[in-house]
Amino acid sequence: MKITQKKQKDLTLLLNVEIIPDDYEKKVEEIILDYRKKVVTPGFRKGKTPISFINKKYRVSVLIDEINKIIQEELYKYIEEKKIDILGSPLPEKNTDIDWQNQTTFNFSYQVALAPIFEIPMSKKDLIVYHKIQAEKELVQKYCFEISKRYGEMQSAEESESGDLILCNIQQLNLEGETLHKGIENEGTVSIDFISDKKIKAQFIGIKKDDSLVVDVIKGFQNKSDLAALLNIEQKVLDTIELKDFRFTVKKISRINPAKLDKKLFDKVYGENTVKNEKEFKAKIKEDAEANFIFESDRMFKNDVVEYMLDKTEFDLPDDFLKKWLVQSSEASLTFDKVEGEYPMYSRSLRWQLIENKIIKEYSINITEEEILEHTKNLINSQMAQYGQPKPEAEKLIDIAKNVLKNKDERKKINEQIFDRKTFSVYKENFKIREKNIAYNDFIKLASEKQK
Repeated sequence: MKITQKKQKDLTLLLNVEIIPDDYEKKVEEIILDYRKKVVTPGFRKGKTPISFINKKYRVSVLIDEINKIIQEELYKYIEEKKIDILGSPLPEKNTDIDWQNQTTFNFSYQVALAPIFEIPMSKKDLIVYHKIQAEKELVQKYCFEISKRYGEMQSAEESESGDLILCNIQQLNLEGETLHKGIENEGTVSIDFISDKKIKAQFIGIKKDDSLVVDVIKGFQNKSDLAALLNIEQKVLDTIELKDFRFTVKKISRINPAKLDKKLFDKVYGENTVKNEKEFKAKIKEDAEANFIFESDRMFKNDVVEYMLDKTEFDLPDDFLKKWLVQSSEASLTFDKVEGEYPMYSRSLRWQLIENKIIKEYSINITEEEILEHTKNLINSQMAQYGQPKPEAEKLIDIAKNVLKNKDERKKINEQIFDRKTFSVYKENFKIREKNIAYNDFIKLASEKQK
C-alpha cells in the first residue's frame, strides 16, 4: 500500500491511499475459503459449495470490509509515523467511480486538518491581576451575627418579625377558598427568611398566633426541595399541583435569641481558650472568611488567564474542515445550519484546548497514581475532620481511598482537581502577578460583569 500527501489551503492535507492486490488478496481468499467451510447452500453438502458461487455472493462485501480495515489501520499508522498533528479525524473524499467487481487497484483520498503551530504568551512580561478578597468590617459583623444566632436560644414570640420561624397548620384550598377534601395537609415550620416572593414574605411579618393567611405556595416557595418538605410530599408531586392556594394558620412563633459575644460562645466556636475577647473573635472570623474566599479568587484568576491567552494567542483553524467534520461525525444528526450557529462557541473551546495541551506538554504536567491516591486520602481526612470524626488508620484510609477511586466520576473529579492545581502553579510561576485587594461585594459585582 502506498500513501502520499499533498498540502492544501486552510491547514488541511490530502492523503492519497493506493491499495494493490498484494495488500488484500491473501486475506480476502482466506475469508472466502472460511465462508465455504461454514456456508450451507441448497443442493450442496456443507463445505462443498463451489468457490465460484461463494465468490459471486460474498466476495464484494468481503473485499469492501477488508479494504476498509486496511485503510483504517494504515492511515492512522502513517499519521503517527509521520508525526502529523491532526484535528478531528480523516474525512474521506467522495468516490463514486469504484468498480468493486472488476477493479484490482483502488485509490482513495482523505482530507485531514492540521493542528496550528503557535507560541504561548506566558512570561513575566505578561501581567495578570490576582483579586484578593477582603472581608471588610460590615461583612465580618454580618458573619458574627449569623454565628451568634446559630448558637443562640429559641424563644416564643407574640408577633412575628423577619427571621422568625412560624409553626403553621397548612391546608390546601379548593376554588371556593375552602379546605379541599382529601387535599394536602400538614403541620410545618415556615422560615420567613426563606420565602421567595417579597409580597408573600411581607404577609408573614406582624402576624400572631391563630392568624390565618392564604398563600400561593408555588410562588412563595420557589425552592422545590424545601416546599416539598414543608408540605410533607414528594418533590415530583409539586409539578402536578393544580390548586396552589394554601391556608397557613399560625400555631406558634419562635425567635432565635442570639448568643452573647462572650467567652462561652468563643470556646464553642473555636475551642477552649483559642479566642479571648470580641476583638480576637472578629479577627478570627475575618481570617477564616478570607481563607474561604481564596477558592473564588483562584477561580477568577484562572478565568482571567484563559481570557488573556485566548486574546493574545494568534493562530488560525481549518474552519471549513471542522464544520464539515462536526456534521459528519455527530451522532445527533447535526445540520450545517446548526453547526454554523454554534461554531464560534466550539471554535473557542477548541482553541483553549489546544493552548492547554501545549502548556501540558511544554511544562511536563502529568499526574501519577500516587498523587491521585494521596489527594484522595487528604480529601477523606478533611471530610472526617469536618464532621468531627477521627482520621482512619493508614491501611483503612488507603482502602477507603481506593474504593472512592473505583467510581469513574469521582476519579475524574479528583484528576481535574490535581490538574487544576498543577496548571495554576504554572500560571503563578510564569505570569507577572499583581495582587489587588478587593471587598467581597465589589468582587461579586466584578465577577458578574465579567460573565456578561
